[in-house]
Amino acid sequence: MRIPAHSVCTAIRDDIVAGVHQRGSRLTEELLARRYGVSRVPVREALRTLEAEGFVVTRRHAGACVAEPTEREAADLLEIRLLLEPLGAARAAQRRTEAHLKVLRGLVRLGQARARRGTGEDLRSLDGWFHETLVQASGSPALIAMLTQLRHKIAWLYAVEAPAGAVELWAGHGAIVDAVARGDSERARALMAAHTERSTAAHRLRPPAAGERTDPVRISQHRVNTPSLPN
Repeated sequence: MRIPAHSVCTAIRDDIVAGVHQRGSRLTEELLARRYGVSRVPVREALRTLEAEGFVVTRRHAGACVAEPTEREAADLLEIRLLLEPLGAARAAQRRTEAHLKVLRGLVRLGQARARRGTGEDLRSLDGWFHETLVQASGSPALIAMLTQLRHKIAWLYAVEAPAGAVELWAGHGAIVDAVARGDSERARALMAAHTERSTAAHRLRPPAAGERTDPVRISQHRVNTPSLPN
């Protein structure tokens, strides 16, 4: 059975974001095919996609390598996010469904309860789920794709400090959902702009790991043709 290239792409991207394939290291088709349990054809297609997304570069005499964005390029990601997240919230206010609202309200209730109790170990994942659902509610495939790619890259290049005011943060989420529910696109845009600007201050660039350049890809049992494929 031929494994879809998009599944291989997802697996390689996830490993890049997690630091398994370190910045500057070579991505050899043969080793990747062995690592993920596939042929070289879907690996080749996946590398082309990841190059278009900016995770991979092709170097003369070295072939495909994990990209090494500059600090300026990394800062650009946060600036672009500042522009796109408010747009997504405004579109969500115009296009959301009742199903979207149900999920968003449930996430806000859960986040607020855990923030009040101080049991916030998974608040970051809840926050990611909230933002993902909100942009899905925008009904814009292009915007969804751009913000999803941005989140992957930001997670790859930045560490995020735990928010000092988790209760206030989730109150802000609730206000955004209220604006979306009322169809108030300008209010949703303004609230999301303020929220994104505050959260940007918590992002810190990840320093390059020791020996990140030219490290060979290690072989493991992480295969994409099994039920354990990462999403």
